[in-house]
Amino acid sequence: MDQREAGEMDTATGAGNGAGESDIVSARRAHILQIARSAGSVSVDDLAERLAVTPQTIRKDLNVLARQALLSRVHGGALVTSGVDNLAYDARRTVASQAKARIGAAAAALIPDGASLFVNIGTTTEAVAANFAHHRNLMVISNNLNVVDTLSSHPAMELVSVGGKVRTSDRAVVGALAMRFIENFRVDYALIGISALDADGSLLDFAIDEVEVSQTIIRNARKVILVADSAKIGRSAPVRVCGMEAIDFFVTDRIADPILRAACERHGVNLIETAPDA
Repeated sequence: MDQREAGEMDTATGAGNGAGESDIVSARRAHILQIARSAGSVSVDDLAERLAVTPQTIRKDLNVLARQALLSRVHGGALVTSGVDNLAYDARRTVASQAKARIGAAAAALIPDGASLFVNIGTTTEAVAANFAHHRNLMVISNNLNVVDTLSSHPAMELVSVGGKVRTSDRAVVGALAMRFIENFRVDYALIGISALDADGSLLDFAIDEVEVSQTIIRNARKVILVADSAKIGRSAPVRVCGMEAIDFFVTDRIADPILRAACERHGVNLIETAPDA
């Protein structure tokens, strides 16, 4: 029996017609985990091609691994994360990088010259900042030192780094000092990235101190722009930032969930999809 044939057995339980078949399934799932941990995320179609099994088999494998809390299922694939721990920062940078680049360009286009804005921590907000090169007279206040580095060479903007404790894993400035620093400003826009987005419109994240800083940023901005790729939709995280009622613009690649789309409409969120037909 080849791997494609073995994949057609009952992979939801791992049971087959013999120990050999079960070993093939176990080895395939271990290989899937190895690929996922290396890349940060996996897609059904890519795994099916790489492992020479059907997409249906891969979906069953991913569902089993998700039930074992080894992966988190998202539309079209899975992420390496649990409900209480986020991916390592370097891995997050590789997840949905093309989608983040398109989101970054679309969100940057919403910011007019001469505006003031907060930019919080996250790889998607960094993708937005990378598109500020041609903006003029921006005042950017950020608790994301990666954003500060990106923008530090642009003379046509005023750049303010939030003061406070630096979380070395991702160079985020978080904690009470950062919150007090942010309270000194009232800006035109808040550019917010999050780790997870529930179908009801709840913005979710993993670290309480990071969430508190994001909440402070939202309170002190006139308009709030949420940037998040579709892999964040339906993902699990334990700490609630806010609901869609606090959001003015949501820039994403696509929304397939009709419940989330309805939540955006209900709260008057301006929805921008960069790849709606993907």
